[in-house]
Order: sequence, then structure tokens, then C-alpha cells
Amino acid sequence: MVLASSSVGAVLVAVALAVAGCGDPSSSEGQTTRISRTPVDRAVPGGPVTRVLAVSIDGLRASAITQLGRAGTPTLHRLMAQGASTLNARTEREMTVTLPNHTGMVTGRRIAASQGGHGVSWNDDRRRPPTVQRAAGHDVSSVFRVVHDANRGTALFASKTKFSLFERSWDVGIDSYRMRFDNARLARMTQRDLLRHNRGFTFLHLSGPDDAGHARGWNSPAYLAAVRATDRRLGRIVRTINGHPRLKQHLALLVTADHGGSGKGHSDATRLVDFRVPFVVWGPTVARGAGLYALNPDYANPGHRRTTYADARQPVRNGDVANLALDLLGLGAVPGSEHDRAQDLDWN
Repeated sequence: MVLASSSVGAVLVAVALAVAGCGDPSSSEGQTTRISRTPVDRAVPGGPVTRVLAVSIDGLRASAITQLGRAGTPTLHRLMAQGASTLNARTEREMTVTLPNHTGMVTGRRIAASQGGHGVSWNDDRRRPPTVQRAAGHDVSSVFRVVHDANRGTALFASKTKFSLFERSWDVGIDSYRMRFDNARLARMTQRDLLRHNRGFTFLHLSGPDDAGHARGWNSPAYLAAVRATDRRLGRIVRTINGHPRLKQHLALLVTADHGGSGKGHSDATRLVDFRVPFVVWGPTVARGAGLYALNPDYANPGHRRTTYADARQPVRNGDVANLALDLLGLGAVPGSEHDRAQDLDWN
């Protein structure tokens, strides 16, 4: 595994992109790039969905989509109108912070290691425990590993350095890892990667709303402006997908968030504005304009409740991303996972 940052990173990125046919001058201090080291781009036969792009919009409060309306968030509204969605999904129950919830998204596990969870209960760049596996006390698989082992290829595009935990944990499973603080640049890099590579699973993390929420407050003008900007970036990605038949016919898009927020924080896991998040599924074979709870009577719309993992009928959770993505790709569930373990979350 090769990690590149600072000026050395710029050289390695330029060389790698030159080989790909186009240079990218975006590397700079504090940014990380690892280019694919294995041949992961062969065509994959099978059903209509051969690729999944999962987008996590950090700190996206579900109510912001309603508040801004179709004029302020046209892309999200278009995806909901053309796909299956809910604005009443749930985060992990234990914590409403970034790294624990994203670890749930890629492992399909709850947080608490004592209950079979992934064990990532911190939200910073610490190196001890160095991996998710060490945090859990045993092996923990992920959507990256399952897709990679199926020779379908994976990529992670992140806008916070703490996501290096995923690369350390699944260094073989993540074929290409990019970290950029600049959300606009990161989104453009994702667009280019979608066009150049036939990866089975790509994960994009956009931090804009969370950054604005911590700095100026959730629901502040700055926060709402960040949500609008993120919607525009997502819109450019969707236009790229729609503009290329190979993507339009074979790629499914999942959009969710790790938490909401209020004031200048989001750490109160008992508050509805913190634990309620959107969840959108869009792509070939996905029902148009459908509610996920209407499509899934075996799941329960929780209303305003903070649900437990013991509930007979679970809500849609952001942690469903891993196994839903694998189900769309025709692959089995993440070993040891819990959220959507039966892969019974329907999208049509």
C-alpha cells in the first residue's frame, strides 16, 4: 500500500493520473491519495446493476431538505421523485457522530463491541486502536472487502482525515483511496473515477453541511447554503451518470447521512434532529417516487421514536448501506453484519 501526501503526494498523483491519461493538480498539504494497485476494471456480466455509488452527506439534517424545498435542493428532490426514499431513517442508536456511523455504514454493524458491533466509538484521528478489527477485538469485514473479493473493484473518496481508519482496516479491500478537504474537488474526482473505472462499489463522503453546522450552527444561513452547494455537487454527479449510457443503465445511487444536528453540535443521541437522517435509493430497477416504508412493510416507520436494535421491525438505518449495496450487486451480506443482514430491504 502506498500513501502519498504533501509534495511527495503531488508527484505520485501526477504520475498516476498521467498514466490514466489526464493529470490532476489537486494534491496538496494534508491530502491523501492511493491509486489502484490491482486490475479491477474488467466488465462484469449479470443484472442491470453492476455498480453502486454510496454518498454520505455529513451532517445533513432531514428537515433541511424539506425546508429548502425543491428550489433549494433540486437534486435530492429529483432523486426522491425518481427513486425510493425516506426522510425518517435512523442513525446508529448509540452515537450520532461521524466515524462510528460511517463505520456502521460500511460494516452493517451497530457500534457497541460488547453486542457484536464494530467497536469504533471515537470520532477523531487517533491511531490506537489502529484498526476496526482491533477496536472490535476480532475480524470485522466490510462492503469494501466483499466487493473486492468478488473482483469488482472499490474506491473511497473522503473529505476528513479520520477515514484513514478504513484504509488501515481494509487496505486490501479498498482499491483506491482519495482524501481531499475541498468538497468540490473531491466530487469532481469522483465523477472522473466513475467514467474511467468500472468499480463495483464507490463511497463518497461530503463534509460541507457538517463543517458549516459546527462553525455557524445547524439551520443557520451558512448551513443551509452548504446544503444547497452539496446538492449542486451531487447534481453534477447525477448529470454525469445520466450522460453516459454505461453508468445510467448499470449504476445505482444511495444517499444518506451520518447524523443531523442542532445548535453547533450533534452528539446528543436522544434528540430527533440528531438521529433522524434521509435515505435515498435511485437507479435502474428502483421504484419511482416510492416511500421505502411503503415498499417494506417488514420495516417500521419509527415516527419520532428513538428505536432500539431489539425492535421486531427495524427502521431504515444508515447502516443498511453496506448490505443494500451488496444486494443490488447480487452479492451476499457482509459476514458478521446486522443491519439488513437478510438483505430484505426492498427498493422496488
